[in-house]
This record gives sequence, structure tokens and C-alpha cells, in this order.
Amino acid sequence: MKILCCECGTLIEPNSANMCVFCIRKLTDISEGIKKNLSIYYCKFCQRFLNPPDTWVKYELESRELLTMCLKRLNNFNDIRLVDAKFIWTEPHSYSLVIQITIQKEVVGVILEETMNIDVKIFKQMCTDCHKIEANDFYRAIVQVRQKTG
Repeated sequence: MKILCCECGTLIEPNSANMCVFCIRKLTDISEGIKKNLSIYYCKFCQRFLNPPDTWVKYELESRELLTMCLKRLNNFNDIRLVDAKFIWTEPHSYSLVIQITIQKEVVGVILEETMNIDVKIFKQMCTDCHKIEANDFYRAIVQVRQKTG
């Protein structure tokens, strides 16, 4: 037995929403709650990225490790399944990255899939190690302590 979709009137198999897949997809935003913009910090002196809260780690641009760090900062993947994630090429001097992710979510017994882009802005910030080195009153020395016996 088939029924009419309550939105568009197409003949469908009955489901709990009484809507066709196209109407469910049109009315449901599965990317709701996922950040569309992200900010990361980069030290241009030592080429390291800030992995919050206070760890500076060396990653290559568009590397798998940098992608993992950015995805961890997005969070809100509790009822959404991450299918694919990759960088989209941008100019290296633009200090911005674009991550394309594909997500899936089950809504009313129908699995919806969506591809979206996340803009990652890279801000330059001096790390604590480089900040100490650049300061004028910073000295590094090795002190040797000897004990006289006898």
C-alpha cells in the first residue's frame, strides 16, 4: 500500500514522517551545529601550529595530522557520522585552508548525506619558545657545578 507524501504528493511507501526522501532532505539540515569557520594559530618562526590549550606542534600544511587536529576542534559529531574529510587546495600565502567534509545522519529511517566546506583561517602568533628567543634579555647558558673533595 502506498501513500502520498504530505509535502509534494508523490506516491511513497509509508514511513513515520509520511514524507518522501527528497522532502526529508529539503526540510532537514544535518549540518546544523557544525562550525562553518575555524581559527588556528601558526608560529612563522618555527613553523608550528598551536594544538590547544598550550602545545605547539610541527605539522606540514595540508597534512593528515593537521586535518585531524582541525576536525577535533569542530566537535558536535555525536549523532553525525563523518564519512570523508580532505583539504581543498588554496594558495599557500593566503593563510587560509578549506576542509571538505562528507557527513551522514539517519533521519526518520532515511540516511541523509551532505558535503560541506569548512573555512579555516590561519592567524600568525609567536609561540612561547620563539617569544623567549626574540626577547632582548634572554640568555641561554650551561652551568657546570664541580665538587672539590679532599
